[in-house]
Amino acid sequence: MITVNTVRAVKREIKKARADGKTVGFVPTMGYLHEGHLSLMKRAKKENDVVVISIFVNPTQFGPGEDLESYPRNLKKDSEMASSVGADILFAPDAEEMYPDGYATSVEVEGDITRQLCGKSRPGHFKGVTTVVAKFFNIIRPDKAYFGQKDAQQLAVIEKMVRDLNFEVEIIPCPIVREKDGLAISSRNIYLNDSERQDALVLSRSLFEAEEMIKKGEKDAVFIKEMIINNIKAEQSVAIDYVKVVNSMTLLDIDKIEGDFLIALAVKIGKTRLIDNIRGARNDS
Repeated sequence: MITVNTVRAVKREIKKARADGKTVGFVPTMGYLHEGHLSLMKRAKKENDVVVISIFVNPTQFGPGEDLESYPRNLKKDSEMASSVGADILFAPDAEEMYPDGYATSVEVEGDITRQLCGKSRPGHFKGVTTVVAKFFNIIRPDKAYFGQKDAQQLAVIEKMVRDLNFEVEIIPCPIVREKDGLAISSRNIYLNDSERQDALVLSRSLFEAEEMIKKGEKDAVFIKEMIINNIKAEQSVAIDYVKVVNSMTLLDIDKIEGDFLIALAVKIGKTRLIDNIRGARNDS
């Protein structure tokens, strides 16, 4: 695996691959890799000749008081993990490389899709996400880019950006990877102490219960939402940011489970903010 730190260097390596007629898959990350990230890379490896991953803790998607400075970092370990699953190019720029002196351009998806869910409590977050992803797409020019469904709103926002701006890249959504006990794998799980780690299981447990209710015929989205909220409130260390049942494309609230839906939640466990979700489709005809 080749590691590069500049835009010029990564473009040079990709140009070599393109000259040989190779396809390029891209996995953007903020590092501190885990099995969820590796699952994206493994799929990218199956579907492309060359796999490029980025490791960049993007400052523009962190708000005041968020964990930019303390966000976990371990580039050496990340490099070893990425290499172990066959990544070909690791692009690890610093903030000055991505946002040089005088940088003044951003890409923003407006409307309900960014005002709901995490966008409501993290103003400016998705503007930072879409700006950096747009830059990566222009730098790397991948054929396919791989994103985890755990960040469901991020995925929906990026898909809309790609459609609206006619990026020539196919977005590949990949399933949530979970621990054996159901907790969605996240780089931020490291912040949890043993007690908080146990309390965090209420997230997946509540979502799985909702999924079973829907399979058995429950259609009342409000009832399902209230069940999840009551479950979460029973855990003392957990504070709810949001619990939402929405249309998976528009991210607008729905009252009835039908069509493509998303049940998403964000909570703080101690000082750690975690998200999780389930997606589904129901077509009663």
